Amino acid sequence: MNASRTDQPLAGATATGAGPAPAAGARSAFGPVGLVMGGVVSVQFGSALAVNLMERTSALGVVAIRLVVAAALLLVVCRPRLRGHSRADWGTVIAFAATLAGMNGLFYQAADRMPLGPAVTLEVLGPLALSVFSSRRLVSVLWAGLALAGVFLLGGGDFSGLDPVGAAYALGAGAMWAGYIVFSARTGRRFPQADGLAIAMALAALFILPLGIGSAGRELLDPVTVGLGAGVAVLSSVLPYTLELIALRTLPASAFSILMSLEPAVAALAGFLILHQTLGAAQAAAIGLVVAASMGAVRTQVGALRATKEPVLD
Repeated sequence: MNASRTDQPLAGATATGAGPAPAAGARSAFGPVGLVMGGVVSVQFGSALAVNLMERTSALGVVAIRLVVAAALLLVVCRPRLRGHSRADWGTVIAFAATLAGMNGLFYQAADRMPLGPAVTLEVLGPLALSVFSSRRLVSVLWAGLALAGVFLLGGGDFSGLDPVGAAYALGAGAMWAGYIVFSARTGRRFPQADGLAIAMALAALFILPLGIGSAGRELLDPVTVGLGAGVAVLSSVLPYTLELIALRTLPASAFSILMSLEPAVAALAGFLILHQTLGAAQAAAIGLVVAASMGAVRTQVGALRATKEPVLD
């Protein structure tokens, strides 16, 4: 879910003019792609587990457990340095933490009210809008129109088929996702390695914990709930972050972003397999349109940045 991790340089190029053998090239290409897809699958199936967990506690309770566990693991592994940072550094990482907490809190409340596939489809409109607006190309209007057509189909033409509160939460999560991308990139430039992510995750956990306690109360102390919440944290945060970090050592940023555009389709699959959520033909077509629009917008943005000789992604 985190397109901000696409600022890693492309590594692994050979020093000589000759390329790798075809078989080796196929294996090297499949490796990072498989890792990214593994991360996408992990995130969405983690979300499906979270929806099941909401039967034991509240949506905000699940978010609180997920962020607290993920923060604890990242703090232990990264051991970030807290001293020596400027006021601007702290302002950036606090904004990053706020968008992280908002993105998770709003999305889980959306997933509690509507199927995963449509929820992620609406959420991905945030990064899609960011990509369209930043490309400044006429063809971006096509991708925006394609996405709007998908949303129109998703609502059954009159939006009566969507839970209005759930849809509002999903769109809010998408706006937070766009902010997450911006502030994650800025945090990465100001903090070494994954220190900024660890600090932001800890702050996000502190932001959401009072809401989780107020919503779930003593249910957060139930050992089964905590155990399942830890599973959500591993599937939705720790494992995908690790897989993406490894993959981005050799995978171009543009390819990574396009693969991330498949999240709505994977979410629909996870909802079907784990939660037995079925989609009609119109909803499936809607998800396909939004996925296509996301892929097209990413390719347009990459082409525009390369034409101006700017970095592919900030």
